[in-house]
This record gives sequence, structure tokens and C-alpha cells, in this order.
Amino acid sequence: MLPDLESLRCFQAAASRLNFRAASKSVGLSPAAFSDRISKLEDQLGAKLFIRTTRRVRLSPQGEKLLPQAQRVLAEAERCLDAVNDGTPAPFELRLGTRWELGMSWVLPAIQELERLQPEQQLHLAFGNGAPLIERLLRGQIDAVIGSMRITSGKLAYVPLHEETYCLVTSPKTLSAHPFESPEDAAMHTLVDTHEAYVLFRYWLDQAPRQKTWIFGKSRFLGTIGAIRQWVCEEDGVAVLPSYFVKEQLKRGELVELMPEIRASSDWFRLIWMKGHPRESELRELGKQLSQMPLA
Repeated sequence: MLPDLESLRCFQAAASRLNFRAASKSVGLSPAAFSDRISKLEDQLGAKLFIRTTRRVRLSPQGEKLLPQAQRVLAEAERCLDAVNDGTPAPFELRLGTRWELGMSWVLPAIQELERLQPEQQLHLAFGNGAPLIERLLRGQIDAVIGSMRITSGKLAYVPLHEETYCLVTSPKTLSAHPFESPEDAAMHTLVDTHEAYVLFRYWLDQAPRQKTWIFGKSRFLGTIGAIRQWVCEEDGVAVLPSYFVKEQLKRGELVELMPEIRASSDWFRLIWMKGHPRESELRELGKQLSQMPLA
């Protein structure tokens, strides 16, 4: 059995006073109960801790070895009380999943600011795409997801963070080669999207005039908005992309917005987690903080 703290406290009192009667009084025990504590501690350790004669008490060599260690243990025990009662929040960690582009442009800088404001939280990032990230969330591999993916499971809770708006863009080079002012012009252009479901283009098409049909000459699928932005800037094609993601390219003239009078449908970035998560209150607070940080 390991020595208990009360026995070590009695040992320290006896070692500091070298008088069992005075030491027993200092810890609130009778002399008999105090001596019994010391005897049981010696039995546990298999060593005599004091050398006692009719005239004096002194530490044995084993007692001298034990004293500094006992003092350290008792000091650490006092720190346990301080840790519980000092009023500071308990540290915690959360694993957040998001897509690469949103993570690098907004979530990562936000994490740095959040941890500066709340040092007790440590936030980790995992990258992926919509459905696989939700699957990891449902399996408990990550704590929350940041993204605009659709929520179809009743097991999930969320808070909205920022509205995600979209615009149809192309490069000045592409536009100078072929205009884009009507549905007929689409036949001269390549539509660039993430995959065959035309997830991005649907945001714009939903708001385009219903009586018009947009048929593009070709389609190209590049999987991520980062690849799409680079392709449209450097090669050819038109694409629907999040406004925050092309803000700087539009400002520098590397991209131009097509038909700005057609305002694409919007979506929302959300912080999503499993209902009943043990850190649900912290996740709600995290969502509140993220909603106050503008999209980069």
C-alpha cells in the first residue's frame, strides 16, 4: 500500500519538531493515535524513520531520505486544492474538421486569435470534404465540423456562423476572347465546377431567369474551390465561387464578375456537432466567437 497523505503529514510534523507530543498536538491527534500513525507508516515502508530514546528523538537515515520527498508530496497535494479552487477555467481540447481552403483562409487565423483570448482551449484542425467530414463527426473522430454542407441527420446540432454568398467569375483574358452576356454565349465557354453534380453552379442557376437555358460548350471538374480559382485565373472557363474566396482576385483585376445583376443563392457556414456532446456549451461559445470574426 502507498503511504497516505495524513501519515506523511504526521511524519513531517514529527520530523520538524522531533517531539512526538508537540507534533501530535499540531496535527490534532492524541499522542497514542499519532504514534500509531508513525508505526503504520514505518510498517508500510519497511523501515524505522525515527530513533527514539528516553531523552530525545531524531531522524533515522531512512527518515532523512524520506523527509524531502514527503515535503514535495504534501506541497503537491496542496496544489491540488489550488488547481480546483483558483477560479481559472479547466483546459480542454477540441478537434475541428473543415475543408482546406476555408481552413487556411479563415479557420486557422481564427484559431490563433481564439486561443489567445481563451488560453484554456486548444483547437486542432482536420481537413477533408463535406460528406467524409460528417462521417468522421458521426463516428466521434472529430468534435465539430465547420462548413456549409447540408445537415440531413437528426443526430446533429449546429449554430450558423456566416452567410456564404457566391458570384459567377472569369478572367479578363477569357472574357476578351469570348463575351458572356446571354445564354447563347455560354456555348463558347467552359464551366468549371467541383464535380458532375454542379454544386457551385446551382447557386447561380437557381436565380437566373427561368425562361433561359444555359448550355456550356464544355465542363471541367476540379474537386476543390482552390483548384477552380487557380484554373479560372490562369487558364480558361467560368465558375461560381464563394465571394469571400475571390474578393482579392476581383480587387486586383485577376477575375471579373459576370452578370452581377443576377444575385446567386446564398448558404451558411455552420459549426456542426453531435447532439449531447459533453462539450456542447463550449462548442456553442466557440460558434458565437467564430460568428464575430469576419471571413478572410
